Amino acid sequence: QVQLVESGGGMVQAGGSLRLACAGSGRTFRTFAMGWFRQAPGKEREFVAAISWGGARTSYADSVKGRCTISRDNAKNTVYLRMNSLKPEDAAVYYCAAKEDYSGSYYQFEREYDYWGQGTQVTVSS
Repeated sequence: QVQLVESGGGMVQAGGSLRLACAGSGRTFRTFAMGWFRQAPGKEREFVAAISWGGARTSYADSVKGRCTISRDNAKNTVYLRMNSLKPEDAAVYYCAAKEDYSGSYYQFEREYDYWGQGTQVTVSS
């Protein structure tokens, strides 16, 4: 079992930046591929970014590519999502997810993940 706790959400003006963090506990964090997803009101949850267990491979949704960076610190059992140039359409609840993985892959689909955090709210004012 893995427990994931997100933090770092809040309210920011358009054009601003935030860094979200997801702290994992309960299992060896470095054996998990990690992902960030988001869900805005009235919309389905969507993929934002993913990273392989070692951090060598990353993937981003087109909507955030060039503005977001996913990274991880396995010594701290934490994965991060740095978001720059935030837009009102980035407002959502952001969730981190974990998938046990030894292949070095990243994963872009919800159904592939085994564990989820409770989410952190990001609000962007225009």
